[in-house]
Amino acid sequence: MPDSSEPLVSSARLGDMHPATLYGILRLRSDVFVVEQECPYPDLDGRDLEEGALQLWISEAGRVRATARLLRDGDDRRIGRVVTSRDARGSGYAAHILREAMRLADGRVIRLDAQAHLEFWYARFGFQVTGPEFLEDGIPHVPMACAAA
Repeated sequence: MPDSSEPLVSSARLGDMHPATLYGILRLRSDVFVVEQECPYPDLDGRDLEEGALQLWISEAGRVRATARLLRDGDDRRIGRVVTSRDARGSGYAAHILREAMRLADGRVIRLDAQAHLEFWYARFGFQVTGPEFLEDGIPHVPMACAAA
Protein backbone atom coordinates (compact mmCIF):
# COMPACT_ATOMS: atom_id res chain seq x y z
CA MET A 1 0.00 0.00 0.00
CA PRO A 2 1.49 3.38 -0.97
CA ASP A 3 2.05 5.95 1.72
CA SER A 4 0.23 9.27 1.47
CA SER A 5 3.11 10.87 -0.46
CA GLU A 6 3.03 8.27 -3.24
CA PRO A 7 0.51 8.45 -6.09
CA LEU A 8 -1.99 5.64 -6.40
CA VAL A 9 -1.15 3.36 -9.31
CA SER A 10 -4.33 1.73 -10.56
CA SER A 11 -4.41 -1.36 -12.76
CA ALA A 12 -7.11 -3.26 -14.59
CA ARG A 13 -7.80 -5.45 -17.56
CA LEU A 14 -9.39 -3.66 -20.47
CA GLY A 15 -12.86 -5.12 -19.90
CA ASP A 16 -12.84 -4.01 -16.27
CA MET A 17 -12.00 -0.37 -16.94
CA HIS A 18 -14.31 2.59 -16.89
CA PRO A 19 -14.64 3.92 -20.45
CA ALA A 20 -13.51 7.41 -19.42
CA THR A 21 -10.30 5.99 -17.94
CA LEU A 22 -9.61 3.95 -21.05
CA TYR A 23 -10.22 7.03 -23.17
CA GLY A 24 -7.77 9.00 -20.99
CA ILE A 25 -5.09 6.33 -21.41
CA LEU A 26 -5.52 6.15 -25.17
CA ARG A 27 -5.63 9.93 -25.46
CA LEU A 28 -2.39 10.30 -23.49
CA ARG A 29 -0.64 7.66 -25.60
CA SER A 30 -1.79 9.38 -28.78
CA ASP A 31 -0.89 12.88 -27.52
CA VAL A 32 2.68 11.86 -26.73
CA PHE A 33 3.64 9.05 -29.08
CA VAL A 34 1.81 10.23 -32.20
CA VAL A 35 1.45 14.02 -31.88
CA GLU A 36 4.35 15.16 -29.67
CA GLN A 37 6.89 12.69 -31.07
CA GLU A 38 5.50 13.20 -34.60
CA CYS A 39 5.36 9.46 -35.11
CA PRO A 40 2.19 8.20 -36.76
CA TYR A 41 1.97 4.52 -35.90
CA PRO A 42 -0.78 2.03 -35.01
CA ASP A 43 -0.96 2.41 -31.22
CA LEU A 44 -4.05 0.22 -31.19
CA ASP A 45 -2.09 -2.93 -32.04
CA GLY A 46 -4.48 -5.48 -30.52
CA ARG A 47 -2.20 -6.30 -27.58
CA ASP A 48 -4.38 -4.37 -25.12
CA LEU A 49 -7.09 -6.96 -25.79
CA GLU A 50 -4.93 -10.01 -25.03
CA GLU A 51 -5.79 -12.25 -22.11
CA GLY A 52 -3.78 -11.14 -19.11
CA ALA A 53 -2.96 -7.66 -20.48
CA LEU A 54 -3.07 -5.04 -17.75
CA GLN A 55 -3.32 -1.28 -18.06
CA LEU A 56 -1.64 0.73 -15.31
CA TRP A 57 -2.26 4.40 -14.73
CA ILE A 58 -2.06 7.33 -12.36
CA SER A 59 -4.90 9.82 -12.36
CA GLU A 60 -4.83 13.26 -10.85
CA ALA A 61 -7.79 15.63 -10.74
CA GLY A 62 -9.79 13.21 -12.88
CA ARG A 63 -7.17 13.08 -15.64
CA VAL A 64 -4.81 10.24 -16.58
CA ARG A 65 -1.32 11.66 -16.03
CA ALA A 66 0.82 8.56 -16.66
CA THR A 67 0.27 5.06 -17.97
CA ALA A 68 1.90 1.80 -19.06
CA ARG A 69 0.77 -1.66 -20.00
CA LEU A 70 1.93 -5.08 -18.85
CA LEU A 71 1.65 -7.97 -21.30
CA ARG A 72 2.36 -11.67 -21.31
CA ASP A 73 5.05 -12.80 -23.77
CA GLY A 74 5.06 -16.56 -23.31
CA ASP A 75 6.70 -17.19 -19.94
CA ASP A 76 8.03 -13.63 -19.82
CA ARG A 77 6.27 -10.33 -19.22
CA ARG A 78 6.55 -7.20 -21.37
CA ILE A 79 6.17 -3.61 -20.23
CA GLY A 80 5.28 -1.08 -22.87
CA ARG A 81 3.58 2.19 -23.66
CA VAL A 82 5.21 3.87 -20.64
CA VAL A 83 4.24 7.52 -20.91
CA THR A 84 3.71 10.60 -18.75
CA SER A 85 1.82 13.72 -19.77
CA ARG A 86 4.02 16.67 -20.62
CA ASP A 87 2.84 18.68 -17.60
CA ALA A 88 3.48 15.79 -15.17
CA ARG A 89 7.02 14.92 -16.27
CA GLY A 90 9.52 15.06 -13.46
CA SER A 91 6.84 14.00 -10.96
CA GLY A 92 8.18 10.46 -10.61
CA TYR A 93 4.94 8.99 -11.91
CA ALA A 94 6.65 6.83 -14.55
CA ALA A 95 8.92 5.33 -11.89
CA HIS A 96 5.92 4.49 -9.68
CA ILE A 97 4.12 2.83 -12.59
CA LEU A 98 7.23 0.91 -13.66
CA ARG A 99 7.79 -0.42 -10.13
CA GLU A 100 4.16 -1.52 -9.89
CA ALA A 101 4.34 -3.24 -13.29
CA MET A 102 7.49 -5.04 -12.15
CA ARG A 103 5.72 -6.14 -8.96
CA LEU A 104 2.74 -7.42 -10.96
CA ALA A 105 5.06 -9.41 -13.27
CA ASP A 106 4.98 -12.24 -10.70
CA GLY A 107 8.74 -12.87 -10.64
CA ARG A 108 8.91 -13.42 -14.40
CA VAL A 109 11.61 -12.08 -16.70
CA ILE A 110 10.46 -8.65 -17.84
CA ARG A 111 11.25 -7.34 -21.31
CA LEU A 112 10.78 -3.94 -22.88
CA ASP A 113 11.93 -1.94 -25.88
CA ALA A 114 13.23 1.36 -24.51
CA GLN A 115 13.69 4.50 -26.52
CA ALA A 116 17.49 4.61 -26.67
CA HIS A 117 17.77 7.92 -24.82
CA LEU A 118 15.98 6.30 -21.85
CA GLU A 119 18.31 3.29 -21.57
CA PHE A 120 20.01 4.60 -18.43
CA TRP A 121 16.70 5.52 -16.81
CA TYR A 122 15.49 1.90 -17.18
CA ALA A 123 18.89 0.64 -15.98
CA ARG A 124 18.12 2.28 -12.61
CA PHE A 125 15.44 -0.39 -12.18
CA GLY A 126 17.71 -3.31 -13.08
CA PHE A 127 17.08 -3.51 -16.82
CA GLN A 128 20.00 -4.42 -19.08
CA VAL A 129 20.39 -4.11 -22.84
CA THR A 130 19.92 -7.51 -24.49
CA GLY A 131 20.55 -6.72 -28.14
CA PRO A 132 21.53 -4.11 -30.71
CA GLU A 133 19.84 -0.76 -31.13
CA PHE A 134 17.06 -0.73 -33.73
CA LEU A 135 14.71 1.80 -35.29
CA GLU A 136 11.03 1.60 -34.51
CA ASP A 137 8.89 4.15 -36.33
CA GLY A 138 12.03 6.24 -36.91
CA ILE A 139 13.01 6.35 -33.21
CA PRO A 140 16.11 4.50 -31.93
CA HIS A 141 15.23 1.78 -29.38
CA VAL A 142 17.15 -0.86 -27.44
CA PRO A 143 15.75 -4.20 -26.24
CA MET A 144 16.14 -4.58 -22.49
CA ALA A 145 15.31 -7.20 -19.88
CA CYS A 146 15.28 -7.53 -16.12
CA ALA A 147 15.81 -10.87 -14.43
CA ALA A 148 12.98 -12.23 -12.35
CA ALA A 149 13.00 -10.91 -8.81
